[in-house]
Amino acid sequence: MELPRVLEQLWGVEGPARPGPKPTFQLSDIGAAAVELADAGGLAAVSMSKVASALGFTTMSLYRYVDSKDDLYTVMLEHAFGEAPVLYGDDWRSRMITWAEAFRDGLRAHPWILQVPIAEPPLSPNQLGWLESALQAFHDTPLTADERLSAMLLVNIYVRGALQLSVHQMTQSPEQSAEAGRLFSERLRYLATEDRFPAIAAGMQQPRDLGVDYDADGFADGLETILDGIQARITNR
Repeated sequence: MELPRVLEQLWGVEGPARPGPKPTFQLSDIGAAAVELADAGGLAAVSMSKVASALGFTTMSLYRYVDSKDDLYTVMLEHAFGEAPVLYGDDWRSRMITWAEAFRDGLRAHPWILQVPIAEPPLSPNQLGWLESALQAFHDTPLTADERLSAMLLVNIYVRGALQLSVHQMTQSPEQSAEAGRLFSERLRYLATEDRFPAIAAGMQQPRDLGVDYDADGFADGLETILDGIQARITNR
């Protein structure tokens, strides 16, 4: 089976030897350096030359390890996400909540991940580990293999979408985030008048039950709605 060189290296598959000196670094070193740059300055701060400089060698030397920036992104994602979470729980729902929250936390720690172009399905070890972990969450359900994959993708898309909406807030201090939220609420109340946007206005005026533990971005509530839909499919099966 022919694999791209970056996957051969990540999986430890021996490909054809390349001429030149013996490699000085591991892909994990390159991934760590690139992730550090992205964490500090966003995905735009990552370039082949900057990664090479951070490691103390030339840009051309970096091409002995990765053939392109897309390969560099693959290495970065493998390093940033790490191994998939171990899912505990007596039922699929609790296991899937654990998976979704771990995925969310990974995106919160490295929000630049949401900016990485998705050219093809992931095939690196840790990425497949996350896929396997999510699919195993449904092991005791009557869902077919295709239905389990669809359910996993639905949760994946929800988590990415929910974090995409708040990615700007993740780069702000708590004070900046609170001030931005306050300004948004004030402006929305002013602009979304009841005569023109009655549904929005009603939502802004409805008091929240202080006895309910709401999360600030509504993540848990939205996730529960997604899981309710999956439960309906399981019940129908």
